[in-house]
Amino acid sequence: SRRHKLYREELNLTSPAAPLPLRPEASWLQFHLGISRDGLYPRSSPAVTRLLRDMRRFPTISADYSQDEKALLGACDCSQIVKPSGVHLKLVLRFQDFGKAMFKPMRQKREEETPEDFFYFVDFQRHNAEIAAFHLDRILDFRRVPPTVGRLINVTKEILEVTKNEVLQSVFFVSPASNVCFFAKCPYMCKTEYAVCGNPHLLEGSLSAFLPSLSLAPRLSIPNPWIRSYSFDGKEEWEVNPLYCNTVREIYPYSNSNRLLNIVDMAIFDFLTGNMDRHHYEMFTKFGDDGFLLHLDNARGFGRHSHDEISILAPLSQCCIIKRTTLLRLQLLAEPEYRLSDVMRESLLQDPLAPVLTEPHLLALDRRLQLILGAVGKCIDTFGEATVVANDTAQPQGPAADRAELGT
Repeated sequence: SRRHKLYREELNLTSPAAPLPLRPEASWLQFHLGISRDGLYPRSSPAVTRLLRDMRRFPTISADYSQDEKALLGACDCSQIVKPSGVHLKLVLRFQDFGKAMFKPMRQKREEETPEDFFYFVDFQRHNAEIAAFHLDRILDFRRVPPTVGRLINVTKEILEVTKNEVLQSVFFVSPASNVCFFAKCPYMCKTEYAVCGNPHLLEGSLSAFLPSLSLAPRLSIPNPWIRSYSFDGKEEWEVNPLYCNTVREIYPYSNSNRLLNIVDMAIFDFLTGNMDRHHYEMFTKFGDDGFLLHLDNARGFGRHSHDEISILAPLSQCCIIKRTTLLRLQLLAEPEYRLSDVMRESLLQDPLAPVLTEPHLLALDRRLQLILGAVGKCIDTFGEATVVANDTAQPQGPAADRAELGT
């Protein structure tokens, strides 16, 4: 009852009707209650299946800026959760049963690659990358990306007409092509040139389920030891010192916990997606130093299928350590009958916006997987399997039946 009371206080919406009771069977609540030390949801979770369905179908009852934009406007202090940027646009949409999801609109067509001259920190965010990242994370059996689904949103009926935020209302306009558009409101880099537009009202986007509020499930935001330099010149120590991992290993909690192995998992995941923008990671405080890392904000992945950014694998290649369960899963996905591109293709067909990724992006996953296995092989040749492959027990290998349903 205390949990239900907190949910009502945190998520209740003002409306002319009497407040609705929180239904214990609500998919959002069941998803939150299913979070454990092993991941955001168990394998083959019926709650996640229902949550994805509800995010696809439930009408929106409220829309607002995300905490990023509110922080930029000085409307709230959101430093515990977000690092404001303002060069992209995302909105918080609310649904019945106290549901809440982050909406990221389509900015680029699927076949458009990130220009070669773009720095990773000025690249646009891609809605289909968020969707694909969720499916990849589930296939890898990490289960650290919140459930994400694609949806066609009517920006007039499902955002403009339901929002109570006057600032958000003020940034809607009709383009010369008679399409309804809107843009982010912030102190810089937010102009009509950066607007997103419906066709004339419908707009593709990704919806990512919110995690429990900080009052219910406190989280820490921690700088990535392999953080990149967010400037046009200069390099971080890890980029020039091949022995950098020796320094990291001396620092708690990387010295005597599961944290470093989880960093390597995250690097493998980011390398497969091509995401160079992992400056911080978050963890639930409840699970302590050995808890899993949340793989949030994946919209800068899948930008260039023609380029493999080997530097993303620095935690693996410099530390030469990997979980046995992770390695076994990667080896399985390299087998012809479970080829990663095939499993991803089949999994992504379940999304309403399919095809989510173009064929070159899918094939790039197979190529990058071989590069990861090659890096692990090089480490084993140098240091021996007993040193490189950590026999973790936190995520035991699933039975053969589970392996046959990687994309489900």
